[in-house]
Amino acid sequence: MKKLLPIILMFCLSATALYAGQIEIRGTYQGENLYVKNPFAAAGVGFCVYEVSVNGMTTTDEINSAAFEIDLAVYGFNLGDPIRIAINYKDGCLPRVLNPDVLNARASFEIVSLRIQGDKVLWTTKNEAGTLPFVVEQFRWNKWVAVGRVEGKGQPGENNYAAPVRLHAGENRFRLRQTDARRKSKYSAELLINSSRAPLTFSVVSGDNEVVFSEATMYELYDSHGRIVLKGFGDRLSIDSLDRGWYYLNFDNQMEMFRK
Repeated sequence: MKKLLPIILMFCLSATALYAGQIEIRGTYQGENLYVKNPFAAAGVGFCVYEVSVNGMTTTDEINSAAFEIDLAVYGFNLGDPIRIAINYKDGCLPRVLNPDVLNARASFEIVSLRIQGDKVLWTTKNEAGTLPFVVEQFRWNKWVAVGRVEGKGQPGENNYAAPVRLHAGENRFRLRQTDARRKSKYSAELLINSSRAPLTFSVVSGDNEVVFSEATMYELYDSHGRIVLKGFGDRLSIDSLDRGWYYLNFDNQMEMFRK
């Protein structure tokens, strides 16, 4: 028996070394399957991958080939459901997942309702396929400006959201945007609302060292070369540290210029 112990121990160590690696991929179901390139095992017998599991369940896919497909459709996943795939492989070789990006969340939302209520934008979505942030954009100063951000719930059913916004004088335009890992953006339709607020004014005071607005507002300040130097929200901004010269000021829904 004592002579058998070293043999058994050697066999166990050998088995441990033979099955030594795992590739883990996490994401959400997007309706597509994964493809794996599967080289021969280092020992020259059989292929590299010996087991694949999906959310802890061992797959029944045929993996004894140079390339195989992990069929996710058989599990009855809904779009956006979380997925964890574990690919166990032998020592001395390395399989490669050819399209891991198919588990990345995609911007797929559909708007059920979108409205302004008081100082908030409210919206309801459906058919989300993974958790992606919603960016609230407002059209100001001849461009779309991000004014809010809310994490998406990623569920295919109806999801309700709210984000605070600030209306400027006149016509206000809002929209929602999601951008996924492919850098593809999806936008909602625009929401238009008119505000009865009076247009804001500004003045340069304190010996050219401060800009004062008639009411608190979002603002952006650019130098004469078009480089942004200050941005924020408030009823005044200090320009004491800035060089003398011409500046371009965006505030409320206006674009003005002044000289320090």
